[in-house]
Amino acid sequence: MMETPKDTPLSPKSPRTHKVSFGQTSQDGDETERIHRKVSRAKSFAYVEGQEGKPVIKNQFEGSSLAVFTSGGDAQGMNAALRAIVRMGIYLGCKVYLIYEGYQGMVDGGKNIQLANWYSVSGIIGAGGTIIGSARCMDFKERPGRLKAAKNLVKFGINNLVCIGGDGSLTGANLFKEEWSSLLQELLETDQITAEEREKYSFLNIVGLVGSIDNDFCGTDMTIGADSALHRIIEAVDAIVTTAFSHQRCFVMEVMGRHCGYLALAAGLASDADWIMIPENPPEKGWEDKLCKRLAVQRESGHRLNIVLIAEGAIDRDGNPIKSDYVKDIIKNRLKIDTRVTVLGHVQRGGSASAFDRVLATRMGAEAVLALLNATPDSEPVVVSLNGNVTCHVPLMESVEKTKAVAKAMADKDFQRAVELRGSSFLRNLETCLQMSKLQPKRIATEEQYSYTFGVLNVGAPACGINSAVRSFVRHGIWKGCKILGVHDGFEGLVKGDIQELEWKSVYGWTGTGGSLLGCQRVEPAQVGFDHIAKQLKAFKIQGLLIVGGFEAYTSIIQLYEARHDYPEFRIPLICIPATISNNVPGTDLSIGCDTALNEIVNMCDKIKQSAIGSKRRVFVVETMGGYCGYLASIAGLGSGADQSYIFEDQFTIQDILDDVHHLCAKMEGELKRGILIRNELANKHYTTDFIVKLLEEEGKGVFSSRSAILGHMQQGGVPTPFDRNLGLKLGAKSLNYMINCLETKAAKNYVCDTPLSACVCGLRKKQVMFSSIVDLREETDFEHRLPNQQWWMKLRSLNRILAQHDTIYASEVLTEEIEDDVLEDEEDSQCEN
Repeated sequence: MMETPKDTPLSPKSPRTHKVSFGQTSQDGDETERIHRKVSRAKSFAYVEGQEGKPVIKNQFEGSSLAVFTSGGDAQGMNAALRAIVRMGIYLGCKVYLIYEGYQGMVDGGKNIQLANWYSVSGIIGAGGTIIGSARCMDFKERPGRLKAAKNLVKFGINNLVCIGGDGSLTGANLFKEEWSSLLQELLETDQITAEEREKYSFLNIVGLVGSIDNDFCGTDMTIGADSALHRIIEAVDAIVTTAFSHQRCFVMEVMGRHCGYLALAAGLASDADWIMIPENPPEKGWEDKLCKRLAVQRESGHRLNIVLIAEGAIDRDGNPIKSDYVKDIIKNRLKIDTRVTVLGHVQRGGSASAFDRVLATRMGAEAVLALLNATPDSEPVVVSLNGNVTCHVPLMESVEKTKAVAKAMADKDFQRAVELRGSSFLRNLETCLQMSKLQPKRIATEEQYSYTFGVLNVGAPACGINSAVRSFVRHGIWKGCKILGVHDGFEGLVKGDIQELEWKSVYGWTGTGGSLLGCQRVEPAQVGFDHIAKQLKAFKIQGLLIVGGFEAYTSIIQLYEARHDYPEFRIPLICIPATISNNVPGTDLSIGCDTALNEIVNMCDKIKQSAIGSKRRVFVVETMGGYCGYLASIAGLGSGADQSYIFEDQFTIQDILDDVHHLCAKMEGELKRGILIRNELANKHYTTDFIVKLLEEEGKGVFSSRSAILGHMQQGGVPTPFDRNLGLKLGAKSLNYMINCLETKAAKNYVCDTPLSACVCGLRKKQVMFSSIVDLREETDFEHRLPNQQWWMKLRSLNRILAQHDTIYASEVLTEEIEDDVLEDEEDSQCEN
């Protein structure tokens, strides 16, 4: 491995801090009230990593009881959390109760508190809303109401609670815990409970899950329901764009979020909205003039439509509400543009949960049970949160207090503080939005301009979100004065000279378009010849090359880097942005395109399950793409509630398949009459999809029938999800800035880039965009099977087995030697996951 010199692109001698304007004034280039990217951060949370990937033995909490309820506004994904809580609790040997109608059901008791079984939560993983209901409860806000609730819980033997709701619901749960001892004492003194009950249930443990489409809770990167709400918004925007284009209209769209602008902000980025209004970043006085000026410029440049997104809590700098009708009237009267208002309302709460929300809620639900049952009487109440790709615990009241501090900052008109309290993810989204909104080709003379020429091409298979990355790279490059050359059809097109300069208008509307508009091929540099590539790079004076694509794009960077000794033309910044549904490129946790593919697979599995229900006693074997990488099969299995998923990384035998047959036979004897198995396309060369279907047909004869469903290239199609659009946007912008930094750092050497960090992968690792040298990544790669050696999602596989009623241990690796002999004797039926 080559030693990285101190003078690298990551640490240039003279780093320049890029600033963005804080305030809507930035949308026309004004320089008032600017803040640095590095704003003062609020005190960070004390994240405690959860138990994913750690051993959890079946029935280890036998005799315990817990209850779960949903409170506040409903959110897609709540049912997936309920399913995970109930089934994980049963797996651990607990009695699990469902409390219907939130706190009101807890106060009323009786039929509102029901013991759940395995089948109580079947078929609900993708359903929107909450099957156990949610209701406002004034009674619980008073002590007499909480006294009734405590009595009901004690009578059912419950002193462990999972609360799924917002900050108000969680605050109520915390107060309930604090008063628990005095409530029980009062119940004892009034002979409503016995001394034995008082002693047995002397403490109350609570764990919170945040279910909110607003994503307004501090301490977690995402709340349950926010991603699904974004899907609804983008679906609506995409639909409105077509009619707006036809009639050259402007649409003012109001989205939910109360006092939080996350939905409007993220949806604005994903939809390339012309103007976004959020409460955390109110526009300056005179914003009406700036808005009209911007829309007029858009129309003059040939745009046939405009989209203005407004959060329902949008305000101006004086705290006055900004209503959508007012904005419509301003545009219509001043610009004479046909303008309409669309208020999306509760449509955003409706519909099935997205793949992300299903998986997030499932992980959080399982983690909540583990956190609850491992708690002690002195344990501080926690909220299960997502930090990067890791489920964590954060102190409940600390999170609630910081969330309330946002509201106080807003009331005090300290908007910068409000943004800081929202967290680094919200701040980065806001900065990206402000930067994108003010991008106009060569209009801002005060910004430093460059004269570099960069090339961009796609290599590999199509993936939704590729076009968003290219568009972002192009527009950021043009804004900074660079010349961007688009290469059609990968390296074959480069050798043929199929290259054109991409202008501002060239990439209009690319964000929401699937596939690859530049065209992509799997051909790598070595196949077309380094001589030909070097000749074209020199002829077109290309000083940096961005390759967007899958594993072939990654290996292309490696090949060009290794050929630098013989070809000086390759001593330029070489960057790979991973874009593949397989999610098999080292250097990133998530590739562009895999979220869209997951949603396509999960949606198709939902339809397949409906078919199985209609047919009765039918098992489907669904084959997914992914090469040797089992990401799609594993995560889609978790998101669709599949009975099993077969992948290459987790080798299986004929006995494993037969065990699954026996499991399905037992399942068909119960209330469920359907089954679904997911197989990765290269899971095993002998145990093919056809083989498994025939085996199921033979061994399940007389019990169930079996069918196959090979999804094929449908997984590569579809409309990019909000996540893939925004990820492409961010990676494209970051790559452009990185290339410029590389060239600036090496300016004294005539722009020669020969360090390992000038050939890298730009990816999302945990929750940071990072540039990883291919020199380091080569050591982390299984080139034979085109896989990273370590994959974070493998630790989730055992969770799917538990929730599908398989005997297993909740662990990410073999743990037999770590388990005590006496435990193994008690758990003869439990199996360690390989």
